[in-house]
Amino acid sequence: MARNFLLTRLHSLAGIFPLGLFLIEHLYSNSVAMFGAVQYNQQVERLQSIPFLSVVEIVLIAIPLFYHAVFGLYFAFIARNNTISYSYSRNWMFLLQRLSGVVTLIFIVYHLWVFRIAHLLFGTPIDFNVVHTQLANPWILSFYIIGIMSTTFHFSNGLWGALVTWGITVGPKAQQKSAMLAYTFFLILGGIGIATLFSF
Repeated sequence: MARNFLLTRLHSLAGIFPLGLFLIEHLYSNSVAMFGAVQYNQQVERLQSIPFLSVVEIVLIAIPLFYHAVFGLYFAFIARNNTISYSYSRNWMFLLQRLSGVVTLIFIVYHLWVFRIAHLLFGTPIDFNVVHTQLANPWILSFYIIGIMSTTFHFSNGLWGALVTWGITVGPKAQQKSAMLAYTFFLILGGIGIATLFSF
């Protein structure tokens, strides 16, 4: 019981720090594309020049992501979804959190492979034109729209759950207010992500 408690807390923590912070940073860095190709390429160069970037990515992104994904998939498959019998909003959010987690994982693996891993293994450039070429395919663009909305929902809804899990929002009123903030956050992050896509 104590072990499950610890694993659950670590799963929640990994989703916020550092993965949630990285998501926000990543959305910001990509949103620079709204100001044009030159600014976007300069932002990519700044990120690529971070000292010990590979170590930072492994320690602060890859390891937490692997743990969060593996434990999340385990939790998703053992969870009992009862939205048919009990069609409450939180039951639906619980189900959508699990489904969005699976979609988000597929999206992240594809995104990492096309850009970061291909860059490390084959020297594939990461610049405005490469992203533009990718998103010129309507199927890939549609996949990215779904992926971004799924990722931002999973983070925002997960943030609401984390506030409850960690005992920060106690009581129906506090949880209702935090839910409104979480969904507003989702719309803002998702809106930024979609606007960025169409900037390419």
